[in-house]
Amino acid sequence: MTVSDTKVTWLTQDAYDRLKHELDELIENRPVIAAKINDSREEGDLKENGGYHAAREEQGQQEARIRHLQELLRTAKVGEAPANDGVAAPGMVLTVRYEGDDEDEQFLLATREEGAEGAMEVYSPDSPLGKALLGAKEGEAREYELPNGNKQKVTLVKAVPYSS
Repeated sequence: MTVSDTKVTWLTQDAYDRLKHELDELIENRPVIAAKINDSREEGDLKENGGYHAAREEQGQQEARIRHLQELLRTAKVGEAPANDGVAAPGMVLTVRYEGDDEDEQFLLATREEGAEGAMEVYSPDSPLGKALLGAKEGEAREYELPNGNKQKVTLVKAVPYSS
């Protein structure tokens, strides 16, 4: 993989700090998982040892998360929260109204990692909806293609910086 192939993820300082803290905790927890595996191994027959297999599975998931976070943080660009200028950009909470709907919908325009906590929906700037709304100003209508090939009109009602 060349440097130009690496996808840059923009993170706010808060999100970067949160992910770095998670990574540090996972790395600190490595000896605990290793001890669990060792204790389970000493219980005897590994073929019928559910605790051993569960601990190995947990270790595999934890190591995958560590690698993911290390790569994410290595390529992350930490920036300021977007300006509160009513223009749709990553890191903004967007309130939209779909054509034909009476209700507004609200979501965070960001990567999954950026919006990892909280109950708010997160849409990627690379998603069809995210791409359509990027750069839109409040009150502006945009159109994007649905998975079934139909077109959907959406109006940006409001765009404000996300704050946790």
